[in-house]
Amino acid sequence: MDVNLEVVSIPVSDVDKALEFYHERLGWRLDADIKNGNVFRVVQITPTGAGHTSIAFGKGIPMATPGSMRHLELVTSDIVAAREELVERGIDVTEVYHGPGSPFLPQSRIPGPDPGRTSYASYASFEDPDGNGWTLQEITTRLPGREPTR
Repeated sequence: MDVNLEVVSIPVSDVDKALEFYHERLGWRLDADIKNGNVFRVVQITPTGAGHTSIAFGKGIPMATPGSMRHLELVTSDIVAAREELVERGIDVTEVYHGPGSPFLPQSRIPGPDPGRTSYASYASFEDPDGNGWTLQEITTRLPGREPTR
């Protein structure tokens, strides 16, 4: 079977506020904004990288509690530069950290990037206005078989 994960839905309380955060502040591409009066609305946004997964949020569609998503993971090849850009965009993002299990166990976080800048080892975290949690992870060399295909 040849499949791709292309859209992940996240629950938000205010579509316009989420649209401003993801499109205006983060600079992600707006793919669709579909409305049916005041009953239904779905917005689809794609992050800036070369990947193909978008996020969707809306009004009038069944979803979980706003802010209930955790550890939505974004990948970058330079965690320090990506974090700096988030800060410049006005995003409240943690300092870069590393350590075993650190994205899931805040008590195990060690300040700064992994000393060897090892792939899959350095992180930073932020939340959207509803509290949906995003984790930024540095990957410079992928594990065998994990290289992106285009």
